[in-house]
Amino acid sequence: MPVADLARDRHILNKAVRDAGAEVLARFGLASHHWHKDDESPVSEADHAANDILFEQLIVEHGGEYGFLSEESTDNRQRLKARRTWIVDPIDGTRAFLNGTPHFTVCVALVEDGKAIMSAVYNPATDEFFAAQRGQGATLNDLPIRASLRSDLEGCTVLAHAQLFALPGWPAPWPQMKIDQVNSTSYRLALVAAGRFDAMITLLPKCDWDAAPGALIAEEAGAIVSDHIGKKFAYNKLDPRQRSLVCAGPNLYSHLLGRVSHLPGDFSVLAEYLKGKT
Repeated sequence: MPVADLARDRHILNKAVRDAGAEVLARFGLASHHWHKDDESPVSEADHAANDILFEQLIVEHGGEYGFLSEESTDNRQRLKARRTWIVDPIDGTRAFLNGTPHFTVCVALVEDGKAIMSAVYNPATDEFFAAQRGQGATLNDLPIRASLRSDLEGCTVLAHAQLFALPGWPAPWPQMKIDQVNSTSYRLALVAAGRFDAMITLLPKCDWDAAPGALIAEEAGAIVSDHIGKKFAYNKLDPRQRSLVCAGPNLYSHLLGRVSHLPGDFSVLAEYLKGKT
C-alpha cells in the first residue's frame, strides 16, 4: 500500500471525523428530534447530520472506489467489492448524547482485506481525539498511549455492565473489581487503550461500526481484542457483526478470557446459559 495513499486517507479521515464531531457538539445539550429504529435503539437528527458529513467527505469528495458501511445508511453491499471500505458510526452512544452525558463519540475505521488499517474515535464533548494506524501505534490528541500492564483481575478496573458478573451461570464467582460503564463501545476500547481502564467486555453482538474503530486503537496501544472465545475479528463481511467483545491489556487478557471462553458461541443460548438455566 503506497505511503502517499495512507497519508491522504489519514488526512481525509481526521478532517471528516472532526467536522462531524463539531456538528454533533453544536447540537449537544439541545432538544434533538429523535426516534427509535426497528431494533428499538435511538437515532436522532444529529446522527443523520453527522452521517451526511462523513459520507460527503469520505465518499463524495474523495471516495474513488471505496466502500461505505454506516449504522445510519442503507447497506447496498457494494462495499463487498471495494478494495477499502470506510466503516462509520456517526454517533456511537446516542443514548448518552440524548441524555446530556458526554460519553458519545464519532467513530470511523478504514478496512482493507477484512482488517482495520486506520481509525479515529472522537469525543467532541471532552475534546479527546483517539487515532491509530496499523503498525504505527495509537495516540490521544497526538500523544502516544499505552494499555495497562496490570495482570490481576482482583481490583482491576473494567468497563462493563455490573449485572453481567452477578448472573448465576458462572462456574465461580468473579473477584472484586471496579466496574464502570459508558455508552459508546469504541470509547470504552479507547479508554482501555489509554490505560484509564484495565479491560472492557460485552457479551452482546456488536456491529463492525461498534468494534472496528476502537479495536484498532486498543490493539495499537498494546491491548488484545477478540470475541469471548478468543477469535480475532474480520470486518466488512456479508454479515458485519462480531459475536462479542473482550479487550484487556496484554497481561490481563488471558485471565479475563479464561473466565468467559467456556461460554457457548451460539448467542441464541448464551443468555439462558448465564441465567443458570442450561
